[in-house]
Amino acid sequence: MVSGRTRSMASARTLSDTALESNGKPNEQEPPESDEIGVSDRTGLIKARASSFHARPSSPSSRSRQGSPCHSPRLGASRLSSNDRSHASLFWDLKELGLGFLWDQNQQLKVKRKAAKAWYSRKRVKGLVGLIGLVGLFFLVNWIMLSRLQDHGVDSKAGVSGISGSVSIREKWRKYGKGKRPQKGTYGRMLALAAHALAEGQNKPEPKDLWQEPFVPASAWRPCADQCNWEASEGNNGYIMVTANGGINQQRIAVCNAVVVARLLNSTLVVPRFLYSSVWRDVSQFSDIYQEEHFINYLTPDIRIVKELPEDLRSLDLEAVGSIVTDENIMKEAKPSFYLKKILPILFKNRVIHFFGFGNRLAFDPIPFQLQRLRCRCNFHALQFVPKIQETGALLLQRLRQHGGHPGRLDHYLIGQSAESIKKESNNRAKKASRYLALHLRFEIDMVAHSLCEFGGGEEERQELEAFRETHFPALTLLKKTTKLPSPAELRSEGLCPLTPEEAILMLAALGFKRKAHIFVAGSQIYGGQSRLAALTSLYPNLVTKEKLLSSTELEPFVNFSSQLAALDFIGCTAADAFAMTDSGSQFSSLVSGFRIYYGGGKMPTIRPNKRRLATIFLKNSTIEWRVFEQRVRKAVRQTKHVQTRPKARSIYRYPRCKECMCRLD
Repeated sequence: MVSGRTRSMASARTLSDTALESNGKPNEQEPPESDEIGVSDRTGLIKARASSFHARPSSPSSRSRQGSPCHSPRLGASRLSSNDRSHASLFWDLKELGLGFLWDQNQQLKVKRKAAKAWYSRKRVKGLVGLIGLVGLFFLVNWIMLSRLQDHGVDSKAGVSGISGSVSIREKWRKYGKGKRPQKGTYGRMLALAAHALAEGQNKPEPKDLWQEPFVPASAWRPCADQCNWEASEGNNGYIMVTANGGINQQRIAVCNAVVVARLLNSTLVVPRFLYSSVWRDVSQFSDIYQEEHFINYLTPDIRIVKELPEDLRSLDLEAVGSIVTDENIMKEAKPSFYLKKILPILFKNRVIHFFGFGNRLAFDPIPFQLQRLRCRCNFHALQFVPKIQETGALLLQRLRQHGGHPGRLDHYLIGQSAESIKKESNNRAKKASRYLALHLRFEIDMVAHSLCEFGGGEEERQELEAFRETHFPALTLLKKTTKLPSPAELRSEGLCPLTPEEAILMLAALGFKRKAHIFVAGSQIYGGQSRLAALTSLYPNLVTKEKLLSSTELEPFVNFSSQLAALDFIGCTAADAFAMTDSGSQFSSLVSGFRIYYGGGKMPTIRPNKRRLATIFLKNSTIEWRVFEQRVRKAVRQTKHVQTRPKARSIYRYPRCKECMCRLD
């Protein structure tokens, strides 16, 4: 038994050694074929190898596996199932036969596949995490930039001329007026974009037509309303008294209409008087604003004008005899036939009539040619400001132009003899004149309240404006209670709301006026005060008002006289190199733009926005890109800048390009 086992083991060792040598030296000896080994020998070999495997726990290989904390459970005999033990036995048998390397390669391939799968899984997870991190970082950076823009945090390293030190746009944006909290409205984002665009566009050229009017068609017209080819009226049919209401602009139009009615009725005009207004609170009379003697003398070839009624008519109770005619008795823009049928009989009867609150009570069409020309002659030639206003107006123009250059094209018609002082000073200075833009902000509280619009002030604003209406516009308050009126949103969409200061400054920035542009703001007593002007001065630091350019001593004679202060604004706006209005329905803007057309010679551009079109653009203020905003605003304004003759029934004060007022050079 022992000898048989010994022979089997010896045979197995011999066969194993032969196989190993063959494996180690493949070129020296070929491995034996499988059928050279008998069945009994194979069985004995397998049993002997299995006994050897279980009988050698102290071998170095076995000790190393048992001592390793991460050894496979299959190598421990007590943990192997019968199936596992057979596999282990088979492995060692194959190894003894020289075929163990096939098992090792198979196991290594499985390990590599598992490792590859694990590596790919880890790589995929890392890539996904990295992608999520990049997307998150992108949104975080965008959020930070948007937050800064909304907080008006756009900085500019470039210094601002005229401002001491290097002040960034962000610092100036946060530098609001003292006292009242600034009213941001709804344009914080757009104002920040405008500030950024102005900071980046310092070295970009301005649009070519920014300071120009379409010269060729505009220069074809020249003023000729001074021509008079009829005999003077003797004024035999009685006397006309006029007490004009409103501010200086309404009063000016009333005076011109009164002159025409006096000629129409062949009556004598008493120098008009001005009605005290609870809104304007100005006691100024005609002679406080206009040169009375010039007015009388210039119109002598047209009508007869006296300073007072004759003594026999002064004591007459005009109301008792029915000689007082109010605005309620005359329809707006009444035709000349109305005055001939209704007013002339009263003149024949009482020899005097008093138009109380006389305003826009004379139509523009149809009206005889010479009467229309008389209306133009009165507005553009007969009404000249008193020397006190002209002298202060000359100072204002000098400082607006920074004491340089020559007198403007309209200076002689606006400030008369005071224009000579500008000419003398310009001869003593070689400094080039600074051109400036004039901006009329029609945003006083009376205009804001009367418009029935809302301007971003919330409930506090609504209550304040409603209280103002109840005091100054009771008829409008009653109308609101008894009639369903359009909502503020509907009024804005129809272009019936005045532009806010924020909208006006955004319009100028979109048109291409640079940050260093000199801007004169008329009507500086805007609703919201200095805090609302902060939006303007933060974008355009060279923005001034007459209160900034003139000292308190120079303005003292005009304090509490709003009409005389408005006359200074009229001079500053009319003489400007470019004029921008915010409300085309404003009579001030109409008078200024008409004066510039009449005397400008085609070189005095006026920016007259279409509020209805601008309203559709501003409605997208929370999403629109600045470049798109620029394009749309420029297109909307450019279409209103063309030269045209006066449309039928439209104001000759705003559109003097007509045969009655101006002559065309063909």
